[in-house]
Amino acid sequence: MSFSQGLIEIYTGNGKGKTTASIGLAIRAAGYGNRILLIHFMKSKRYGESNILKDIENIEEIYLGKPYFVSKNPEIKKMFPDVVVFEPGNPPMEYVKMIEDGLRNAEERMVSGKYDMIILDEIITAVYFELVGMKKILEFLDRKPANVEIVMTGRYAPDELIERADLVTEMKEIKHPYQKGIEAREGIEY
Repeated sequence: MSFSQGLIEIYTGNGKGKTTASIGLAIRAAGYGNRILLIHFMKSKRYGESNILKDIENIEEIYLGKPYFVSKNPEIKKMFPDVVVFEPGNPPMEYVKMIEDGLRNAEERMVSGKYDMIILDEIITAVYFELVGMKKILEFLDRKPANVEIVMTGRYAPDELIERADLVTEMKEIKHPYQKGIEAREGIEY
C-alpha cells in the first residue's frame, strides 16, 4: 500500500519527543502495510526502539553517526569533554561525508519505489551543525515522488524548510528532568 499523496512533515523544537513522534508515525504507517525507511543521522548507538522495530518487517532502520557529539560552542567542553568542538564553517569532514552519503542513499531508496515513507531523523540538526548543506536537503525534496511521505526531525528547523513542509510540529520544552540533575533513563530518553 502506498500513500495517494505523500507530504513533507517536520518535527522540531527544543523539547523531547521528535524522534518518538516519527517512530510512532512509522509504526502507524507500517500497521497499514506501508514500507518505511528510518535513517537516524548523528546517532551511532542503538536506542530501545530498535529492539522492537527490528521485528516489524516493513520498517528498515539505519544508524549514521560517530561515537561522539559535535558542537560549535567551546563552552560545552567544560561539561562534556568527549564532545568534538569545531569552528563554524569547518565541520569534521569524515562526518560530513557520512551524512552526505546517507542522504544520497536515502534519495536512491526514495525514488526506487520500494518505500512509502522515508524518515530522516535528526537531519535538521545535521544541517544546523553544517554536516550537510540546505541545498542538498532541498534537492532531495525536489526529487520526492508524489506518493512518498517524508518526515524530518531535529532542532533548529530553518525557515526555508518550514516553508517547504506541509506539516510542522514544534516540541517546546517547558520542564525537563535534566534540570533537576536526572540523567537520561533507559526506556525513556534512549
